[in-house]
Amino acid sequence: MSPRIPLPPPPPPVELRSWPDRDALLADRALAMGELTRRLLGGGRFALFAGAVLVLQLGWGMVGVLLVDLGHGAILDPITFFLGLVIAFLGLGVMVPGVWLAVRGVRRDRVARARLLGWAALDRHGPTDARLRAPVASACWMAVSAVLCGLGLWLGFAVPAGTDPANGYGLVAYGMGVALILWINGLTGLFKAVGHYRTALRLVPAGRSASSGPPRHV
Repeated sequence: MSPRIPLPPPPPPVELRSWPDRDALLADRALAMGELTRRLLGGGRFALFAGAVLVLQLGWGMVGVLLVDLGHGAILDPITFFLGLVIAFLGLGVMVPGVWLAVRGVRRDRVARARLLGWAALDRHGPTDARLRAPVASACWMAVSAVLCGLGLWLGFAVPAGTDPANGYGLVAYGMGVALILWINGLTGLFKAVGHYRTALRLVPAGRSASSGPPRHV
């Protein structure tokens, strides 16, 4: 999902539509819907999603150095505390592009999905609408997102339960931050994949072929 390549535009307003026939409309519709589906679920979008998670975890891991050291009494060592503080500030700086990537991805997903629905509402075409399901890509998004949610949920309970109170709560704070990053990003990916698949099912219900006429609801 390169910023140099804009998303396909929304369908033109009714008064500006100039397709010579239905075949031309369906060709443009299929092209736009295919590209928008790729932007939503394709490899580039998944790389952006994974990159945001990795950058956030890297930045939080650098912050965690200070948190864990403080839990072990490093505040009594000025040199260790200063180094941890520097690393923590660098970690916060690293997290900024991670947050930007995540927010940017969600915003572009909303725009892409709105445009996809706009093109889908123009007409209905069986082969094009069936490809919208993208079962392999949808399944991969659901599986990866479910794993992230599961890891986040497990860490959210396992870290506090397995931490020795004698070592302080720095490790607990770090572990909860890791869990929160996994949980939020996992839910984001899961909701997107499920929402896309539900949209595809509304266009082409399971076990039925799409009609050639315009859809009743999209």
